[in-house]
Amino acid sequence: MLRACVIDFGSGWDKHLPLAEFSYNNSYHTSIKVAPFEALYGRKCRSPICWSEVGDTQLTGPEFIRETTEMIVQIKNRLLAARSRQKSYADVRRKPLEFEVGDRVMLKVSPWKGVIRFGKRGKLSP
Repeated sequence: MLRACVIDFGSGWDKHLPLAEFSYNNSYHTSIKVAPFEALYGRKCRSPICWSEVGDTQLTGPEFIRETTEMIVQIKNRLLAARSRQKSYADVRRKPLEFEVGDRVMLKVSPWKGVIRFGKRGKLSP
């Protein structure tokens, strides 16, 4: 999203960061199945055009706490489901690596990232 802002707005893209933040906070996230604003505040965000409207209902006391707790539990369940779904996708191609004494492995040393280890697979296998 920021890349599109930089391309569209050129050198003045930083002036549009609040708009990009508003767009991100109100976009639907598949992992939690709601927008981040709705997850945080428990209601949908109105666009800036509707901000002048008045007469919102306000929740107080136990009702507010109950609804907030229900929303937190619901979001935690959705995140857990998304995490397990992503894990199952990642595990499809994952292979367990086992090393024994005497095995040759390739180590890549990067001054920025440190030591990066390669497993026994592909073209690096003996």
